[in-house]
Amino acid sequence: MTVDQNQPPWNAIAKVQTNIGSRCTGTLIAPATVLTAAHCLYNGRTRALLQSGSLHVLLGYEHGRYRWHRLVGRFAVGVGFERGNHSPTADWARLELTEPIPEAIAPLPLAEAAGSPGMSVSLAGYNQDRAQLLLADPACHVIRVVETAGGGGLIAHDCAATRGTSGAPLLVRQSGGWAVLGINIAAGSEANLALAVRGIDP
Repeated sequence: MTVDQNQPPWNAIAKVQTNIGSRCTGTLIAPATVLTAAHCLYNGRTRALLQSGSLHVLLGYEHGRYRWHRLVGRFAVGVGFERGNHSPTADWARLELTEPIPEAIAPLPLAEAAGSPGMSVSLAGYNQDRAQLLLADPACHVIRVVETAGGGGLIAHDCAATRGTSGAPLLVRQSGGWAVLGINIAAGSEANLALAVRGIDP
């Protein structure tokens, strides 16, 4: 379903674009910090990560218009990702924006709890097939969680997703409202995969 990109929690979800034409989704987790997937920053032709200045973050994006545009000053990725360790547990990136986003947009917190099978979740992103709109699957679930070293894990879920949804937040409701449970990193024929935010250092 289409959601209003100017209303919470959707207004904290960003379109991440690069100068080589690739597009992903990210989440504002602090006034000047966006969380996304590391593979979104990877140039397959040069086999290297893109320069921070070639990354653009757009909030409130719809049909080519947006409320806020920010460049990325610097970024950090999962351990070893820049050296070719493209394992799922390293597939996260923290983008530090050159300017903070105004207080009108509240960043989303990271989830306090770990995921569990059957947990109700939502996924929202800029899907490849309808990249001009923010789409959400608000009624999906965690299928299974595979624990990994460091206290994190990989979350298989049944939310609808396509390539542009890489980096999108897997959202869960907690006592204070919506929170980011994971980062969507891969689409599969039977389930999609998210990297749990627990165990990374965002």
